[in-house]
Amino acid sequence: MRKWVLSVALLAVAGGAVAQTTTNNYQASDYDRAPWWMKTPVITQTGYVRTEIDANRANFSASFLAVGKTADEAQQKAVAQTRALTDALKKLGKDAVRVNTSFSMRVLYEQYRDKEGNRIENQRGDKIEAYQVSMGLEVKVYDLRTLERAYALVLAASPTASQPIYFSLEPDNATKTWLYNEAVKDAARRARQAAEAAGGKLGAVKVIDPTGRACQTDILARGEPRGGQDNDATTVAYAMAPPPPPPAPVMEMAARGSAVEQLEAKAAQNAFIQAPPLNELTAQACVVYGLN
Repeated sequence: MRKWVLSVALLAVAGGAVAQTTTNNYQASDYDRAPWWMKTPVITQTGYVRTEIDANRANFSASFLAVGKTADEAQQKAVAQTRALTDALKKLGKDAVRVNTSFSMRVLYEQYRDKEGNRIENQRGDKIEAYQVSMGLEVKVYDLRTLERAYALVLAASPTASQPIYFSLEPDNATKTWLYNEAVKDAARRARQAAEAAGGKLGAVKVIDPTGRACQTDILARGEPRGGQDNDATTVAYAMAPPPPPPAPVMEMAARGSAVEQLEAKAAQNAFIQAPPLNELTAQACVVYGLN
């Protein structure tokens, strides 16, 4: 029993020594006694850049209504209204303009008046009077040089309703890289001027942080990281092209060709000037320099 008690006591002493050694090692850390920039003088600087670029995407939509005694008849009428238009838009190029189509159908019932004279639909299956189909076209323009032509074609097709043009900007990779490089250059200018104003001299680059966290005080002082936000000024917008229709007979193709030419001639009579607006792009970069 005495041996067992002695062993336990030795283990307790050894455990305390290990805990004390671990604690001492933790306290001896240079990063826990003081922020690291207290021993190694540094300057953190965030660079900013702002520019304006013309929008490079546009989209608009239109709808066409058709009524038929049967659902198939209403749908065929709606397709016939937009067949020449879709063919004309395809001629602009699939890389320049893409079109989405959508259908919605509503049943029209026979109506009667109640005792107060209010008109009421008799919504029974055997009281269907007709079917109304709404066909929507959403046009996405990737090459703005074709925008005025595409918009004129849609309006020349006499849609039941149309929506205004909405512009957006999708910067390419070259533009994003240029923005970030300019932000880094701005950080270098700011850091150099600040060091000279303080009577010091700017040293070598230590960190280039695209997240910007290195320029936050809590990071320098080993605090908890702050939640970041994505400041990428990119608007994602896309439209899938509808599946190709089945081949049509030769006579039908000739008629469609004539309809397309008539629609193009009508669209050419109307000039719709749509100047793309300017969109603001911003970027920032965090750079940490040493101080001499």
